[in-house]
Amino acid sequence: MARSSQKRTERGAAAMLLGPFMVLFVATLVVPIGYAVYLSLFTERSSGLGFGGTETLFAGLGNYLHALSDPAFRDGFWVIVGYLVGYVPVMVGGALLLALLLDSTLARAKRFFQLTLYLPHAVPGLIAAIIWLYLYTPGLSPVVSAMRDSGLSWNFLSSDHALSSVVNIAVWEWIGYNVVIFYAALQAIPREVIEAASVDGAGELRTALSIKLPMIRAAVVMTVMFTIIGALQLFTEPVILNGANPAVSATWTPNMYAYDAAFRKSDYGLAAAASILLALAAAALSFVVTRVSQRRTA
Repeated sequence: MARSSQKRTERGAAAMLLGPFMVLFVATLVVPIGYAVYLSLFTERSSGLGFGGTETLFAGLGNYLHALSDPAFRDGFWVIVGYLVGYVPVMVGGALLLALLLDSTLARAKRFFQLTLYLPHAVPGLIAAIIWLYLYTPGLSPVVSAMRDSGLSWNFLSSDHALSSVVNIAVWEWIGYNVVIFYAALQAIPREVIEAASVDGAGELRTALSIKLPMIRAAVVMTVMFTIIGALQLFTEPVILNGANPAVSATWTPNMYAYDAAFRKSDYGLAAAASILLALAAAALSFVVTRVSQRRTA
């Protein structure tokens, strides 16, 4: 009896602790996803000659087929692929290099540089994009003027440089955040391991490549996975550049396509279907990255 009473008490305590989380989880994740799936199965059509109201019709997979057959939606994923090719190596490689420099014995004023690198991430994405739009605009930007005075010609708002301009903004925003993650992982490495390598004659570079990097592999994989998911949600930076750069259209990325369908065309079924497809793509990419990292670790 005492044992069963103890189990009931433990279950009650677990339910009380998990209850608030489950309520928030259902309210902020399960319900919105379920509602999006529901919306994606219906479409609205104008009745009569357009003078009457609209009627909601069951579309089944029609909205999904519409999104997949739309070149604008498919081209958005190619934009994301190009963005990832340029963004992931620069951001992850740069963050790793900066974190290793901060963790080296030669670094000074580590706290100051951590704060300085992290500050851009504290700036909201919308404000950061507006700042960089100003810095990209010829005639207004001191950066463009300085480059022109130095004999360098680079139009950040041209069609050819649309992707690199967005990558530059994203790297500025997120590299400091990832430096903090990598630096925390480096600090978790037992100091005796680093000291043993030093006693064996390994220099800073050899220690970083042979000991530090392999021991923070999990942090690197996690960062790459989150970066891929974040790239699929690319929205704020290109929306600000939309109009200033002719290559950045209203449906430049899948997220922008869903926004355009919902708030400009009032086609909520298509927007929901595009969002669900985007979520499935993010889940698939996360699964692939996780599997590849597990195989390499094994």
